[in-house]
Amino acid sequence: MRYRENRPQPQYKAECLQQRLFGSALQLLFLLSLVAVLLTGAPMAGAQEPGAAPTSTEERAGSLDQNRVARAREYLRDNPISPPDTSSPRATLESFVYIMNEVNTLWMSVRDSYDDSNRLFLSDSEEEKLVLVRALLSKAAQTFDLSGIPVTSRENASVEIALQLQEILDRIPAPLFEDIPGSPAGSSRKAGNAADLPDHWTIPGTSINLLRQDEGELRGQYLFSRSSVERIPEDYAVVRVLPITADRGEDLFEYYTYTPGNLIAPLWYDVIEAGPDLLQYHFADQAYWQWLALAGLLVLYAVVFGYYVRWRRWRAVSVNEGTRIVHAILNPVVVILAASLFRYVCEDQINITGMPLVAVGTSMTAIIWSATAWMVYQLLQLFYVWFSSSAGAARDGLDVSLLRTGFRVFSLAIALIVLGYGATQIGIPIYGVIAGLGVGGLAIALAAQPTIENLIGGIILYADRMVRVGEFCQFDDLAGTVESIGIRSTRIRALDRTLITVANADLAKRKIINYSYRDQFHFRHKLKLRYETSPASLKRVLAAIHDYLLAHEKVIEDPLRVRLIGFDDYAVTVDVYAYVQAATVAAFQEIQEELLFGIREIVEANGSEIAYPSSTVYLSQDKGLQDEQTAGDTAPATGEKEIHAA
Repeated sequence: MRYRENRPQPQYKAECLQQRLFGSALQLLFLLSLVAVLLTGAPMAGAQEPGAAPTSTEERAGSLDQNRVARAREYLRDNPISPPDTSSPRATLESFVYIMNEVNTLWMSVRDSYDDSNRLFLSDSEEEKLVLVRALLSKAAQTFDLSGIPVTSRENASVEIALQLQEILDRIPAPLFEDIPGSPAGSSRKAGNAADLPDHWTIPGTSINLLRQDEGELRGQYLFSRSSVERIPEDYAVVRVLPITADRGEDLFEYYTYTPGNLIAPLWYDVIEAGPDLLQYHFADQAYWQWLALAGLLVLYAVVFGYYVRWRRWRAVSVNEGTRIVHAILNPVVVILAASLFRYVCEDQINITGMPLVAVGTSMTAIIWSATAWMVYQLLQLFYVWFSSSAGAARDGLDVSLLRTGFRVFSLAIALIVLGYGATQIGIPIYGVIAGLGVGGLAIALAAQPTIENLIGGIILYADRMVRVGEFCQFDDLAGTVESIGIRSTRIRALDRTLITVANADLAKRKIINYSYRDQFHFRHKLKLRYETSPASLKRVLAAIHDYLLAHEKVIEDPLRVRLIGFDDYAVTVDVYAYVQAATVAAFQEIQEELLFGIREIVEANGSEIAYPSSTVYLSQDKGLQDEQTAGDTAPATGEKEIHAA
């Protein structure tokens, strides 16, 4: 059992059957008469016979008007994807009425046949009719100015507005189409008639206004104004208690609102109808069972989300960066699928309508586009990992850290573009987004001044080639190997294996000693030879060391010096000064070790040794003062001699 008014079911079916049979008979008779007129020229009932006196101008005009209406009705019905005629207020209202009449006929026929069959699925013909119904509803929505409704909820909201407007028109005195300004729907307007039409026209007895559009592709067309579209739900809430003047005897908007499914209620709705009457009560344009279903769905999603987060937290983290990014991509994919499923269940199964529909559609669209921007960012990072690990990137010598930073900035920019487009889908205009970014950019720049300063500092590090990843550098009191240069900071691995993080702006201001850019390494040592080394041996040592260094392939010929530079406390000092060609510190240290071993062998081979800190004590007898000095001295006093002798 589906939604019906409070009257006996058999009586309702009998009345519907009579209405459909009577309407079908009238339509068939009208179509047969029209075909006879168009094809054979036979007159319709009440038309003028050949040779009879001409009828009046009013009768001929009425006959032509009926033919135009019939042709317009057939055109709107048989061409569901064509736009409605909105060239005048009359054409717009006629188009809407004709389209909705066709919608009601097809929709109710499918519903009644499906209700009587108790089948689980719709037949192919019923599915085709529903496709046509949806196309006609979409066409009816083209008579509205829907600019005030978010794009993401516009399709479903337009269906509700069309049904509500239809119910309003069914409950008010119907205006005569002849009294509405403009030509009928489907007719060709004569040139110059546009100036005779008003800028707007209001349906008598209502505040529903048809407004001529002044800009855009619909310039000059008459649509139900934006303010009227916004007031239609309120007007419907006022007139819904009034009796229906049309012959359908049912409020189709209530059937659409309070039953699940997309246009046709599924079989499981019988379980809801068989339940307590409390489930059918209404609150905020939703049935109680719809609110309970929505609450249950939210609780289910919260529980599943909690378990998913817990499972992701306890999973082992891969050491491979590409694998980690692939796992990170799964998160937005799951969010997109979950949000899409939530929206499908709410809109096509529970059939949430009204403001809850707009809220669900807007929030789910925001979540989906945010997750899409997140996914795009991760996909670009995955592309970076693939590109940086390829042989081409290594062969071209690209700076991996610079490439990473560039990809991060590029990925962030693309993600922001996707996010901005998603904002337009929930009703935020793109120009407003751009203007907001421009106006708020200054405030953001002031608030994020340290971050921007560090970003510029990182760019300076790259532009001036001060340091690169993998280079050994000294920064004032810091020394270590650069591991990464990020957007905000640089990470340095110190000699004791601790990780030091320095802001890019601070690092760019420091004195940087980059040892990795050295093309030559300074080989300078001071040899301490023993004092016992004879001058001849010392000269042989100096000459032999000079010849040894000069003959070595890694030692630069100029400058090259081996000189005696001094006599220190415990050794004779020899200065060895040269430059060694080496690519890295490790290679230089290996060559330096070889040279030092060779120099020691030369020293020992030439009768000398390396001195070590020591002190030598020499003992000798004091010879006293010279005789010439003692002879000129004055003789001491007698008392002094005695004392000395004593």
